[in-house]
Amino acid sequence: MGHGVAEQLISEHLVSGEMTPGAEIALRVDQTLTQDATGTLVMQELEAMNLDRARTEVSVQYVDHNLLQADEKNAEDHAYLRSACRRYGLWFSKAGNGVSHPTHMQRFGIPGKLMVGSDSHTCAGGSLGMLAIGVGGLEVAMAIAGTPLYLQMPRIWGVRLTGELPPWVSAKDVVLEMLRRHGVKGGLNRIIEYHGPGLAQLSAMDRHVIANMGAELGATTTVFPADEAVREFLRAEDREEDFREVLPAEDARFDDTDEIDLSTLEPLIAKPSSPGNVVPVREVAGADVGQVVIGSSANPGLRDYAIAAHMVRGRQTEDSVSFDVNPSSREIFADLTKMGATFELISAGARIHQAGCMGCIGMGQAPAVGHNSLRTFPRNFPGRSGTKEDAVWLCSPETATAAALTGVIADPREVAERLGIEYVRPEMPSRASVNTDMLVPPLEPGEAEREELVKGPNISALPDFPPLPDRIEAPVLLKVPDDISTDEISPAGARALPFRSNIPMLSEFTFSQVDETYPQRAREVADGPGHLIVGGDNYGQGSSREHAAITPRHLGLRAVIAKSFARIHWQNLANFGILALEFVDPADYERIDQGDTLELESLREGLSESPELTARNVTKDEQYRLHHRLSERQVEAVMAGGRIPLLASMV
Repeated sequence: MGHGVAEQLISEHLVSGEMTPGAEIALRVDQTLTQDATGTLVMQELEAMNLDRARTEVSVQYVDHNLLQADEKNAEDHAYLRSACRRYGLWFSKAGNGVSHPTHMQRFGIPGKLMVGSDSHTCAGGSLGMLAIGVGGLEVAMAIAGTPLYLQMPRIWGVRLTGELPPWVSAKDVVLEMLRRHGVKGGLNRIIEYHGPGLAQLSAMDRHVIANMGAELGATTTVFPADEAVREFLRAEDREEDFREVLPAEDARFDDTDEIDLSTLEPLIAKPSSPGNVVPVREVAGADVGQVVIGSSANPGLRDYAIAAHMVRGRQTEDSVSFDVNPSSREIFADLTKMGATFELISAGARIHQAGCMGCIGMGQAPAVGHNSLRTFPRNFPGRSGTKEDAVWLCSPETATAAALTGVIADPREVAERLGIEYVRPEMPSRASVNTDMLVPPLEPGEAEREELVKGPNISALPDFPPLPDRIEAPVLLKVPDDISTDEISPAGARALPFRSNIPMLSEFTFSQVDETYPQRAREVADGPGHLIVGGDNYGQGSSREHAAITPRHLGLRAVIAKSFARIHWQNLANFGILALEFVDPADYERIDQGDTLELESLREGLSESPELTARNVTKDEQYRLHHRLSERQVEAVMAGGRIPLLASMV
């Protein structure tokens, strides 16, 4: 049997290991992507490694998250990032140039390349036929320094698309259908590969929508073929010379399979507060709406804004709705304006914001409590919007605009019929408004070596973490349910995000969505035994932010015992010396209470010799069988206190 796209790309980049699901493999990295909410730590890690210069083909640092400058902190981070790019040989995308994922796709994405990014939605690059994987910041720093990417070989999940999308149904509904079927854990340890005749209707930016939200399924990444749709996209970006055809073999086999007939889909929506809580729009129609936001990396294409402009043309949005539009890149904003769509949106009452993530990461646009907010975003975890008790729904631009026009959740097909809106497929320009002026290229090596890092008062150093002790006897300071996200561990929003480069200050927000007393209680035992956390299934889903590992570690966390872990957070825990253990019998989760003291013995010998360990509940005099999935390489890092102390010990 032949290889699909994913297996071809893995094979081309394989440095070591066997392409057997579950086995650890090492892959050569061509490109890296960082953004400002995670990039500051990446640059601090490069400094800790004493890196002279980036060893990748292309590395780009974007400023797209922390764009509100209510005080000096975000501006300090941007100045630091610019100086670090100049020092280490990275491209720098200035604030306002656009969201990292669509902007990278426009300017740097190349079919057949392997990219890692310190953002979980890096997988959007799979829309171009790339192998694009979201990882923790330290993994990106290591890649910039020339180290391969290590991961467990995923299963390949082939999803065959047939038919054509009906009017008022778009790419967002395709990935929402995947989430409706499979939930937020359906893609764990899998690469999703889309193929089949239904691809012919989907543009490269349509595919971006689907690939982006593969992260919400928990997938390692998503890939599409590099076919004529990709060639057409690159031609419009004046980069046709970067095109390389990457197609699956006619007899390609997949480890798992699924099929979607696009013609059977209808408008879908994810209810609060999970991307997997998906229902048909018609089932929730009539609920009042206070806010609609169009934009983000999950619906970044010119087409997504143009269809909204078409729907509101000559109309005024409901006065009870705040209709917000966040252009995803400066280029798309320019094209939107050239085609007259910006005028239509403004005339209808839209509030136009700068090109960036904005409300997607809770950086402004926080909704009112008790008011539904419909967004074309990838995530609606509790509190991610910046409002602790929010009610955020995820939907397509068509469904979002229907709500803006009516003030209630409404099926866009019904709204279009009632208001006499004819369905059209917006015509895209044959050539985009390419503008590279806000992309700052790397300095030449000699000049870069003289560059001084610019560090404001809010830029702290990376904490020093001691090695793993041979014995841990510590309290369970927190017990959390299934699907705890990194947003709940280290929150987004305008209050916390400005401290992303200041670990001691950021640690004060740790688990604030779950238990505001956690930081204080953790400090009380940090100088002694430290503490443990017990979690349910899919612990650490969502964002790749390694802050969700570093700040609890800074507060004394030594181990997390859970039913299962999300991929990126599991890797981040190991990178920073936190032991990630899973229950052999998930029912043992119920037997442990917050406040119990657990004992783990002979760790240094036990971790090396066997994947199984035993925890003793000192409080209840019970024992629980545990196991780990760490490779020998990861065990060595955990015992050293993390990958950075391990590297330091080798110098």
